[in-house]
Amino acid sequence: MLIDSHTHLYSTDFLTTERPRHPKKGVVVPPPQPTPMGCEEAVQRALDAGVEHLLFPSNALDEIAPMKALAAKFPGKISMAMGLHPTELTDDPAGAIDIIEREIEENPGLYCAVGEIGIDLYWEPENRDRQMQAFDRQCRIALKHNLPIIIHCRDGLDATLEVLRGLDKVPAGVFHSFGGTLEDVEKIRAVGDFYFGINGIVTFKNSTLPAQLPEIGLHRILLETDSPYLTPAPYRGRRNESAYLPYIAQAVADALSTPLSIVAQTTSANTRRLFRLPNL
Repeated sequence: MLIDSHTHLYSTDFLTTERPRHPKKGVVVPPPQPTPMGCEEAVQRALDAGVEHLLFPSNALDEIAPMKALAAKFPGKISMAMGLHPTELTDDPAGAIDIIEREIEENPGLYCAVGEIGIDLYWEPENRDRQMQAFDRQCRIALKHNLPIIIHCRDGLDATLEVLRGLDKVPAGVFHSFGGTLEDVEKIRAVGDFYFGINGIVTFKNSTLPAQLPEIGLHRILLETDSPYLTPAPYRGRRNESAYLPYIAQAVADALSTPLSIVAQTTSANTRRLFRLPNL
């Protein structure tokens, strides 16, 4: 059985039918039609595909309510994390993070991590300082509540590690959607003993990630989809779903020359250990 350690099935992307992402010139694409209970259907497809548990990280304040509502419909099957994504900083990030912290404090035991949080200098390089301040504060919230962190890091590894080194203690956590180099792995390990979230990137045709997995080691890998993004082969170009996690697991198994059953067992145990999930 598998665990998807990072998925956004509560996203509004699942409330509409899929549309071609890059329609040919001159082709009229009709507007998407609402699909009632589309998020619930996506969760059920994942469970039917052998994904035993899913972890929902939050990105923005307006995602909290739909995330909690969907999780409540599948008791024991979904865990949640609470955080403010680096590209979702409001005009008042301190106030937004106050709400994040209050949500954690008022719901003890409801959230298994703080995330996803971190640094994104690909989309918003001009907000480097604000992102670092928001990341720093949310790391301190994680330490205060003894929670691990889910790190979003895109083109911002040095800034991310700078924040982590400035803390009194480095929290446990995972570098979500890892696609870096072996040098990046070494830099990260010099700061803390982190896990690495591996998703559909590992199936991409020109990805160098498969060659790096032996260095990372199965004992430090978490499987994730990051749906609706980063769809694995053979479904590239479609909206991603947690139901596609087995394709990622198989790619990891192939890269490590390890039986799929061992990959599923070990990565699920890693996820349960980091986020203190019950044995399922």
